[in-house]
Amino acid sequence: MKDHTDSNPLLTIVIPAYNEAQRLPVTLPRVLAFAETRAYPVDVIVVDNASTDRTADVVRDMLPAHPALSLLHQPIQGKGAAVRLGMLEGAGAYLFICDADLAMPIEEVEKFIPPRLADYDVAIASREAPGAIRYNEPWYRHLMGRVFNFIVRILAVPGIQDTQCGFKCFRREVARDIFATQTIDGWAFDVEVLHIASRRGYRIVEVPINWYYGAGSRVSPIKDSIRMVGEVLRIRRAGRAGHYDQPPRVEP
Repeated sequence: MKDHTDSNPLLTIVIPAYNEAQRLPVTLPRVLAFAETRAYPVDVIVVDNASTDRTADVVRDMLPAHPALSLLHQPIQGKGAAVRLGMLEGAGAYLFICDADLAMPIEEVEKFIPPRLADYDVAIASREAPGAIRYNEPWYRHLMGRVFNFIVRILAVPGIQDTQCGFKCFRREVARDIFATQTIDGWAFDVEVLHIASRRGYRIVEVPINWYYGAGSRVSPIKDSIRMVGEVLRIRRAGRAGHYDQPPRVEP
């Protein structure tokens, strides 16, 4: 785990990547161009999540030309496992989870950091908050998302309208606390992270974004939805058993 020094970046962008050899040659240069043209320091971590394609090679080929870029390897399969590694290793004052598909334009990251936004512990991109716009999303995917969110609000994270958008920002101290406790390796890790944050009294804000649906989603609508509901039930049981109730490591 990296220790904080005055030379650490304001922002670390963490990209979990499983078999993203086709996407990353398009999206990663856009992220790096954003990082390298800011007036404040930004670094980028790609976490190769046990990929079986050339994901790691794609990133490795870009490393010499981009000092802000680094590559980590997470052998445990699952987006939650990949994000956990990246968030615990990230050195930025703010740590931002970014999906490899860039369904949210990378420039909107600035909505999540000072001076645009500062008084929060966890800021989550929302496709449901006032002012958010969805582009090209099939109606059935939207419906499934709303049904899942209803279940999440009832069982684990009341009051949050969009737990599953893949773009989230954490103050570094808060990320250290939450992700050291997070256990879900699969898709519902977002729910667990927000459940922990809520139980520990951290301030969570939803940030409206422009979001563009793209083909090639890794989520299987039926199989993964069933698995995610099971994970939400596991989170609820763990919460009721007190597994998330140890005192926070930092003040909210």
